[in-house]
Amino acid sequence: MKVDKKIRDWLLDIQTKNKIFLEGNLLKVIESDSEDEDFTKYIEEANIKDKEARKRRLDVTKQIQEHNKNLLTAQEENIKINEELRLALESAEEEKKKAELSKIEADKAKDEALSDLDILQKKSETELIGRIIKVALVVIMGVGVITTLMYGIAIFTGQDTQIIGSTWSNMLGILLTNAFSIVGTIMGVKYATGKKNDE
Repeated sequence: MKVDKKIRDWLLDIQTKNKIFLEGNLLKVIESDSEDEDFTKYIEEANIKDKEARKRRLDVTKQIQEHNKNLLTAQEENIKINEELRLALESAEEEKKKAELSKIEADKAKDEALSDLDILQKKSETELIGRIIKVALVVIMGVGVITTLMYGIAIFTGQDTQIIGSTWSNMLGILLTNAFSIVGTIMGVKYATGKKNDE
């Protein structure tokens, strides 16, 4: 396609003043006369600049595509890392809950063991105190019965009961005093032990 002189002059004028050339597919259809060196030179230079512009646009497009590809890869990596972080956080939370439950169970087991030990200790103390009281009562009753029998025999046989009577009276007093003393001592020990355990 050939352009008329008016368009040709206008294109050359724009190129001279503004350094702007035609671009794109339009250059493929414009023809110049072989005698018109200026316009032929213009078309050749416009083709060169068009190729350079296309190459630059292609390079920019490739760079943008590469950049977009890198961004997509980084985004996928980010998503993967975020997922791994989320899973690690959930796992840590679960481990923390398990540790708290284990601590609660350990504290409960410790409290139960201490309670069992305290009950066993009190039971042992109670049994020991019971045995001491029984032995003390048997001894006291035995001495009291023997002394009473001796006093009774002395009365029935007609022996002098003045000495044995006073001895019998003193013996019963001592036995009663000792019985109360033993019971008081045991109760005091039991109270002191219970107070110490409470502290």
